[in-house]
Amino acid sequence: MEKINLFDISGKIIVITGGAGALGGNMAAYLLAQGAKVVILDLFPESVEKRVGELKEISSDVIGIAGSVLDQEHLGKAKSEILDKWGKIDVLINAAGGNMPGATIGVDQTIFDLKMDDFKKVSELNLNGSVLPSMVFGEVMANQRSGSIINISSMTATQAVTRVVGYSASKAAIDIFTKWMATEMALKFEGSVRVNAIAPGFFIGNQNRALLTNEDGSYTDRGNTIIANTPMKRFGDADELNGAIHWLMSDAASFVTGTIVPIDGGFSAFSGV
Repeated sequence: MEKINLFDISGKIIVITGGAGALGGNMAAYLLAQGAKVVILDLFPESVEKRVGELKEISSDVIGIAGSVLDQEHLGKAKSEILDKWGKIDVLINAAGGNMPGATIGVDQTIFDLKMDDFKKVSELNLNGSVLPSMVFGEVMANQRSGSIINISSMTATQAVTRVVGYSASKAAIDIFTKWMATEMALKFEGSVRVNAIAPGFFIGNQNRALLTNEDGSYTDRGNTIIANTPMKRFGDADELNGAIHWLMSDAASFVTGTIVPIDGGFSAFSGV
């Protein structure tokens, strides 16, 4: 039998929204090292420039485009720029997202303290900020009859993790959008464009570090609660997302669509008893 590497992603053109951030930037670095070509999309020009400069130490096959994932006209221009340079788009990773204090319920607050303006902004960023890129770049994939879209869900999407109501609601919407888009692309475009998501468990980053750890490095009460409900008894490392991302965009996952893959140290499997 001829030797085939189902996991070969060299030469793939990969667009990463939120690519200047910690999560998207880490994915970009890994994918470049595997021989892929990467496009970083992020909001602030200085952040994009800085990240692209860092990534070029790995490979010259990276470009950055600054603008909002909520601006469909900007996304259309970015699409044209990418196609002019590389002629196709193989993968979209929707890594843009985030949270705001007003969409979070503090320990001394109730749901009635929710700030609806912040809730709306979080919902728009996490949901619309994945839907719009999926429409713009997904259309390219539909026309070329090949491609893979990978969304970022969360452990907060499937169960009530206290405090993060806005983030939870928008990530739950990502789950059903992933399944809906996967079905749409499979039924109407010959099954040639796949749509999946990963659902990270708990990873310590700049946004949640103070929530999970104390200044001395010990865990806060919330950090200890999460660890108590994670069978592997630790937080994840951003590098541990890359294997699932790689698999989902490769030919090894050619019959996989509409799935949400947990990467959570067993959090979603554990009953807590």
